[in-house]
Amino acid sequence: MSPLEIIACLVSVIGVALTVFRNMWSWLFNFFAYILYGYLFFTYQLYGETILQGCFVVLGIYGFYVWLKTKQINHDIIIQPLGAKKAIIQIVMAIVAGVVFGWGLKTFTPAALPLLDAQLAALSLLATYWTSQKHIATWILWVVVDIVYVGMFSYKSLYLTAVLYAAFVVMAGYGWYMWDKVQKSGLYKHSP
Repeated sequence: MSPLEIIACLVSVIGVALTVFRNMWSWLFNFFAYILYGYLFFTYQLYGETILQGCFVVLGIYGFYVWLKTKQINHDIIIQPLGAKKAIIQIVMAIVAGVVFGWGLKTFTPAALPLLDAQLAALSLLATYWTSQKHIATWILWVVVDIVYVGMFSYKSLYLTAVLYAAFVVMAGYGWYMWDKVQKSGLYKHSP
């Protein structure tokens, strides 16, 4: 457990907690967490996770923009619907992208866990995209992905990060509960 891992964990917890409460500051804290974890994962040869953190930076900027635009119009971050068909198509696309990315990591890098690393990276990108779009389904996907991450980080002896991701499972469950509560209170945009 390095000081870098400790700081990255703390910043990540703050970022996810702020996301649960639909707070704009979540994007800033998550941005710093992406940078810190990008460097940490690179040192552990988790190249899929390293690349993922870079993609998270880009998606974070996009997510901040979308949330800011929504907040300027509605004065709140309004949860958006996601149809089952669209969700399934996007999950399948993420899985296919993960397989291709995993093959590339296995073929061209000395990545430690290329196939698992790539698959988790692809599904994490989808979950982050869903967060930027304010889909409640993001929390369900995060629960599943974070459970698998706990195992991967434990295997790589990143124990504090494994504990962090176990906490993320609980936080994602709570985020799901909170967003569902908001959805039921009427701060939910229905499809036309």
